[in-house]
Amino acid sequence: MPTEIKQPDYKQQAAQKALEFVRAGQVIGLGDGTTMLHLANFIVADKSLAASLTFTSSSAKTSNRLIALGVSMQPPSVFSKIDIYFDGCDQFDRELNALKSGGGIHTIEKIVANMANQFILVGDAEKFSEQLTTRYPVVIEIVPAAITAVIAQLQIAFPQVVLQLRQSPGSLEAAVNERGNYLLNVTFSDLPALSYINNYIKMLPGVVDHSLFYRMATKAIVAGPDGVRIIYPVTAG
Repeated sequence: MPTEIKQPDYKQQAAQKALEFVRAGQVIGLGDGTTMLHLANFIVADKSLAASLTFTSSSAKTSNRLIALGVSMQPPSVFSKIDIYFDGCDQFDRELNALKSGGGIHTIEKIVANMANQFILVGDAEKFSEQLTTRYPVVIEIVPAAITAVIAQLQIAFPQVVLQLRQSPGSLEAAVNERGNYLLNVTFSDLPALSYINNYIKMLPGVVDHSLFYRMATKAIVAGPDGVRIIYPVTAG
């Protein structure tokens, strides 16, 4: 039988490169997903480094993994500032604007990212696009009392938009997150200016936050067939 060729694990390669940015004594934030679990494992493999660090996370899954690994762990609410926040995303562009729509935990992710001196995106090279596309929705966290009003205002502002409340698995009921809020998927036929989306949606009364991370990341570490590279934001002229 022919030997099966093992495909490279680009997420693991990117996570290994991310380890180079971690310094002893720092407060490190980790987001959600496989890449972050790889990074946690790489850090803990250096016992001396890991013992000097304090961790926090925006993800319950990652938090549980860090606790299981025996590192010093604190909730985000303890900190006003952290040194580095590492996280993945669904897609990011040349300005390092990112969409983090899949998990629906973007509000806490954005809080931790905003605390960080460096916010570093980590993942496989397929996440990069010269410009963000409509492949992924912008997800909005909305207080229940405001859901009807917010939907109505979005339909007026963006007539071609498709709006869909996230549902609980196996149910026709709208899902609520751990804060008791709704998540609304907003799918555009064409993306308006990102600065406009960022400001307009965030200012609607009842909106907690949305999944567009506008000009927040300081660098991205990606791995793919061409190797591992570091991407810095290129501001559109």
